[in-house]
Amino acid sequence: MGVGKKVLNDVKPYMMMILLQIGYAGMYIVSVASLKRGMSHYVLVTYRNLAATLVMLPFALFFEKGIRPKMTLRIFIKILGLALLEPVLDQNLYYVGNKLTSASFSSALVNILPAVTFIMAIVLRMEKLRLRSSHSQAKVAGTICTVIGAVLMIMYHGPVVQFPWARGAHHVDQAASAAAAQSSSTWLKGTIAIITSCVAWAGFFVLQSNTLNSYPAALTLTTLICAMGTGINGSMALVAERHDMSAWVIGLDTRLFTVVYSGVVCSGVAFFVQGIVTETRGPVFVTAFQPLCMIITAVLGSVILKEETTLGR
Repeated sequence: MGVGKKVLNDVKPYMMMILLQIGYAGMYIVSVASLKRGMSHYVLVTYRNLAATLVMLPFALFFEKGIRPKMTLRIFIKILGLALLEPVLDQNLYYVGNKLTSASFSSALVNILPAVTFIMAIVLRMEKLRLRSSHSQAKVAGTICTVIGAVLMIMYHGPVVQFPWARGAHHVDQAASAAAAQSSSTWLKGTIAIITSCVAWAGFFVLQSNTLNSYPAALTLTTLICAMGTGINGSMALVAERHDMSAWVIGLDTRLFTVVYSGVVCSGVAFFVQGIVTETRGPVFVTAFQPLCMIITAVLGSVILKEETTLGR
């Protein structure tokens, strides 16, 4: 029993991160569908974090009652920083980049996240780099590969890769929109937005790891981050969409599904799971699974959105 329990504990972080990447892949697909149908990314982020707050709040109140640490000014500032890095900067910039490029490209470019997190963790001395250690050598090699891969995707598109299930599935209007999205200026803006979002996301992982040391209540922390993110994004959305209040209206369509799915799975559950795994394995381990999401998204994007995937991506 003891051996079985130990094996389960060792495998659990891997399984949690693999399932989380599947969840993120689904979010990339549904968010592209909603954004390219005109949904405001400010409104999407606001509703997404509101949904996450409402879902996570009962769990935080019930499971962490009596064990919640005292809130101090220092901890409050850290939580505010987490809300600015992830719900505000990362999510808005990622959705902008996602809308200007494609689901498969944006999920592929996010592969620089492990590299950015690794470098940030070394600078802040959260990771120790021992060049004679095979463990450190593997991390360095992975960092170099992700950076080279990102540069390759930006500079080289190449011919379209024809998946068997997507042959002849690209319609004229989709081809036209893809051509417009891939114009050099639009594509460059989207690429810059995604790269910047990765830097903010990496900073979130690092700061989350530090915050959990002084505030070890993962459910409450997740709820507070999402609640603050809702308030800040809501204020931004009111200013950005002040001339079009209809942007706040969502019906029983893909937009509602995007809000609920992204909020529950990719904000509420994701922040909580990432926090737990970060405590035991560190922020670099959490981000190392990002490339798996790219593969899943590329397949789903070609099947559901009929996106074209080029050789360079």
